[in-house]
Amino acid sequence: MIKHLLCIFFIALSYSLFAQQNTVGLLSHDPSKAYDGYNLIYPHNQPNVYLLDNCGRIVHTWEDEADFRPGNMAYLMPDGRLIKTKRPAAVAGNPIWAGGGGATVEIRTWDNELLWEFTINNEEERLHHDIAITNEGNILMIVWEVKTADEAVQAGRDPENLPDGELWPDYILEIKPLDNNEYEIVWEWHVWDHLVQDFDATKDNFGIVEDHPELVDINYDTSNGADDWMHTNAIDYDPVNDMIMLSVPTFHELWIIDHTTSTEEAATSNGGLGGRGGDLLYRWGNPAAYKQGTEADQKLFYQHDTHWIDDYLNATHPNYRKIGIFNNRVGADISTINVIDPGFDMYDWGFSFDGNVFGPAEFTWTASHPNPQANWSTGLSSVQFLPNGNALVCVGRFGYTFELTPDNEIVWEYKTPLISGQAANQGDTLSINNNLTFRVSRIPTDFEAFDGKDLQPKGYIENNPDSSFCGLLSSLDDMPMKDLRIYPNPTNDMVVVEWDGGYKIILEVYDMLGNRVKQIQTTGGRHFMDLKDLQSGMYYIRINNGELQKLIIQR
Repeated sequence: MIKHLLCIFFIALSYSLFAQQNTVGLLSHDPSKAYDGYNLIYPHNQPNVYLLDNCGRIVHTWEDEADFRPGNMAYLMPDGRLIKTKRPAAVAGNPIWAGGGGATVEIRTWDNELLWEFTINNEEERLHHDIAITNEGNILMIVWEVKTADEAVQAGRDPENLPDGELWPDYILEIKPLDNNEYEIVWEWHVWDHLVQDFDATKDNFGIVEDHPELVDINYDTSNGADDWMHTNAIDYDPVNDMIMLSVPTFHELWIIDHTTSTEEAATSNGGLGGRGGDLLYRWGNPAAYKQGTEADQKLFYQHDTHWIDDYLNATHPNYRKIGIFNNRVGADISTINVIDPGFDMYDWGFSFDGNVFGPAEFTWTASHPNPQANWSTGLSSVQFLPNGNALVCVGRFGYTFELTPDNEIVWEYKTPLISGQAANQGDTLSINNNLTFRVSRIPTDFEAFDGKDLQPKGYIENNPDSSFCGLLSSLDDMPMKDLRIYPNPTNDMVVVEWDGGYKIILEVYDMLGNRVKQIQTTGGRHFMDLKDLQSGMYYIRINNGELQKLIIQR
């Protein structure tokens, strides 16, 4: 299938020349190396879900009312439905509120018609952060549930570590959407049913976590006694083995639980320890959380977006079905993107275990931005592994997304063009938390949801956009130039460009500062370009989005 080129990309001495011109929206793009697709983005502090092309242009929007905010994710399904989370913008006085709070899950059509909605936001429970969708179309949701001080102490919590008199452990709720906004609860998993503690032998769950890494120590706490004890910020579903993965950043761990366990098995009474249905099958990132390591053994640091690497991929991808991670707080100003292979054995139905610690000992892969500080974010953020081998990384606190090749080359950059939810102007300088972006995902152009849909550009999020990056090449066929000839070079007042075939081309000349000084659209196989108005010096010439070639003007 003949594709249409979407953008004009200027490759100069470095991608930084783009940054000199654009401060928001599209910063750079090399279409010959970037993965072709559409970018689903749901920025904080505003209500809309956007689908952008690789030029940063809006091709579709799911609008919402101004008094709603992300809660925090949206997912596009193959049939074109959007499943999104949201919350009221105003949270003052809410009985349960912490960062990442949600409230409502909606299913909408491509045309934004509301099909179904479900809300949990009351004095006892609240949805938050993320959802996952099963192959059957059920929705897995993360929920805070309030436990009183008495309940927490009876479960073995140290009363000195309950400064607010409550604890909000997480549970997972699986909902089957039905017609007319009805629903069926088909499965639940509560961490409260899988606890251990060695603080008080007279209370529930007494045992030794070193002997029971499948359980969660109710007194392990890096949050200084915050009610939001776990702060689970990601959930993912594995349809192959029917498992669920959770990112638990306050434990600096990812957890995997068995979804084949029934709700009854997952909620077995706490009368005994170990062997209960729904206990942790796997945990990784911080063995100190089950007293089998020290700070030196910690690998994860308030991580986000832990997930099985399988979206839009197949078994030929080198990271297929491994685990991807955005590792936020590796250093004072350093975050990394990582991959691990958990070593699951489907025959033993278990994961790798080295002595008393879950494996592996090290990451399979670690990378960052060529400028590591550009990859730093203390929270939010995501990484997606693309079919062409690149990685798409969202640095959430700065709303900065970049595409990284296996050779550590940046081939696409986008800065969410919002300031506290309002459209930024091209030229604005944004700082931390101005344009919070939880995640960004790249969806292939041939994804089923796009069949028959209008994906023509419909403007930009930012004000005063720089449309010169794109547009002019949108009507050109994606075909290589054959037997291209540029002469004479050096030249004094004219250059001849010849190519085989009579199709249309765009011919561009740039100066050494990255400014485009000439642009010609022509056909016919030969063009004489007049250079008399240009001063002597070195320039760059390019045809149809191709490689830059030096052009010398001497007089």
